[in-house]
Amino acid sequence: MENILEIEHLTKNFRGLKAVNDVSFTVEEGSITGMIGSNGAGKTTVFNMVSGVLLPSGGKTIYRGKDITGTKPDRYSAMGIARTFQIMKPLRNMTVLDNVVSGAMFGRKELKNAKAARDYAAEILEFTGMYEKKDLYPMDMGTPFKKRLEVARALATDPDLLLLDEVMAGLNPTETDEAVELFRKINAQGTTILLIEHVMRAVTSLCSKVIVMHHGEKITEGSPEQVMNDPYVIEIYLGKEDD
Repeated sequence: MENILEIEHLTKNFRGLKAVNDVSFTVEEGSITGMIGSNGAGKTTVFNMVSGVLLPSGGKTIYRGKDITGTKPDRYSAMGIARTFQIMKPLRNMTVLDNVVSGAMFGRKELKNAKAARDYAAEILEFTGMYEKKDLYPMDMGTPFKKRLEVARALATDPDLLLLDEVMAGLNPTETDEAVELFRKINAQGTTILLIEHVMRAVTSLCSKVIVMHHGEKITEGSPEQVMNDPYVIEIYLGKEDD
């Protein structure tokens, strides 16, 4: 398999603070790759640079062999990249269906008219288990469904690469298992996934490779088993026993 995404020495400075320092990794096409680390490790800053929200202070983002560093965020859907956000921001005054229609209208599908967009959005809602809520407004739903709406709206753009930012945070074990199954379905349809997640049970279940961030730097990467057995990773997550 070829790499769909190559991150080369990404760095981000905020005045005197180096939030991300010299981070490099690759994402294989067709894979599910995870990124973990404690709060403030720099994971979302990396996502924001990869998705064009932030301009790196240094380094490159290579997508399908092309340097896309500095590309405006509104160009990403056309390239086949979509993302969710940690802080959910649905279109409050639009129904669930119309929220997903908004993704479909700005995605890569060649939809001839509004009806075609609504039909496609309905298919996405059916696929994501949200169809019965299509006429609700986002504020009428609980957190698990708002998170799923974020995914559905991103999925409606027809991405090849889907960036998921902590979409399982705050879910109970049953809801987490349902989310894991959805992401497996999305991946099985050919969409590559790069996800930030704190729910380690989900990370180990889903990911073929895990990247570990700490204080703005990548400290290791490998299979879930390799990473979870790394003494430094254990120390970061659990602390170091005093002599």
